[in-house]
Amino acid sequence: MSAAKSANADTMPIGMRRPPFDAVTIGFHWATVLIVLAMFATAWLHSLSHDDAVKAILLQTHRSLGVTIWVATALRLAWRLTNAKLPPFPHNMPKVQQRLAKASEYGLYALLLVQPATGLAATLLRGRQFTIFLWQIPQLMPEKALWFTLLWAHQLGAWALGALVIGHAGAALFHHFVLRDDVLQCMAPVMTTERPNQEYLSGRIIRSQHS
Repeated sequence: MSAAKSANADTMPIGMRRPPFDAVTIGFHWATVLIVLAMFATAWLHSLSHDDAVKAILLQTHRSLGVTIWVATALRLAWRLTNAKLPPFPHNMPKVQQRLAKASEYGLYALLLVQPATGLAATLLRGRQFTIFLWQIPQLMPEKALWFTLLWAHQLGAWALGALVIGHAGAALFHHFVLRDDVLQCMAPVMTTERPNQEYLSGRIIRSQHS
């Protein structure tokens, strides 16, 4: 069992507001969002640019961000497995949706670790000198067949990561603006949702009014 526990159980009792994630988890989450957006932006701008100098800077930035996101994800996982405080699922979230949310989360973690690895491996096997941050990596012996396979895997992983990120963000916005629950608020406590105050008795709503 992980040392990181939900506040009470897998789901929260009806009528109780869920606690937010802990501050470290929230910090890791939003830092990851910014880095991933920057990685997609640098890759996209690199594909559009026709200036060799600009392309080189964008590629160096993209590779450096890849190393950063790998380290951040590893630290985030270590924190999650040891000291993180995770809120339980909302009481009205179906089991199927809970499983999908967990699968999406694990998929994001996996891709955030695999993507930088395939990108770095492809770069190493390309047979050219390159730079990460200010560190010059010397030219290595090229392995063209393996390089092409890793490059293809990296590009495929980018599409998968993009799809998961869009799905993850879309689900959070749906919960916030349509279902009007606290799913997004648990990761962004500054955001509030006007929700009806409800009193419950023996599992039934006996009174409901808006704040």
